[in-house]
Amino acid sequence: MTQVVLFDLGGVLVELGGVAEFAGLIGVDDPQEVWARWLGSPAVRRFETGRCTSEQFGDEMVAEFGLGLEPAVFLERFLNWPRGLFQGAERLVRELREDLIPACLSNTNRMHWDRQLGAPLLKSLFRHWFLSHELGLIKPDADIFAHVVEKLACAPGEILFLDDNRLNVEGARSVGLDAHRVEGVTEARALLELRGLLRPPAAPARHRTTPRR
Repeated sequence: MTQVVLFDLGGVLVELGGVAEFAGLIGVDDPQEVWARWLGSPAVRRFETGRCTSEQFGDEMVAEFGLGLEPAVFLERFLNWPRGLFQGAERLVRELREDLIPACLSNTNRMHWDRQLGAPLLKSLFRHWFLSHELGLIKPDADIFAHVVEKLACAPGEILFLDDNRLNVEGARSVGLDAHRVEGVTEARALLELRGLLRPPAAPARHRTTPRR
């Protein structure tokens, strides 16, 4: 039985504008290959596990991928990759049944977590958040999912994990999480409705009529 709904952020609840831009910068068209290069990048892994500064990250990214722009320019663009919550994202999380625990698990960094559009609202939606740059762990590695299971103190199969990336879903399943690939709010809502994990809509208010005399 599901006890926790664990959301990825980018691509599920938060619009990401950087995937296409990064693909153009490295000259790769296939989305899965783009994600494989991003998730496997030493520079990305160092930054999103809190092991280097933003300035070091910019330098390393330009060097690693041969980007044709200055590190400061890359960082300026990178800061704006998260474009805020998708329409309907806040409502979706708040409509979870009251007996469920809303949580998030995100590969992120201090720049994005603190400075993205709608950051205060985003933080208010969850009872627990698990952030790669604070944990020193990163998806799709199995140890970050094992950490989440330990901290939530429930069985892995009681955690429903929603992520837009196949590699992350596979990593979660390797630890026993009930993990599913969804893109955006519409697909996330469809799965949650199918599982019966959302509160039923409130009944419309009845208008009392005054009898005629």
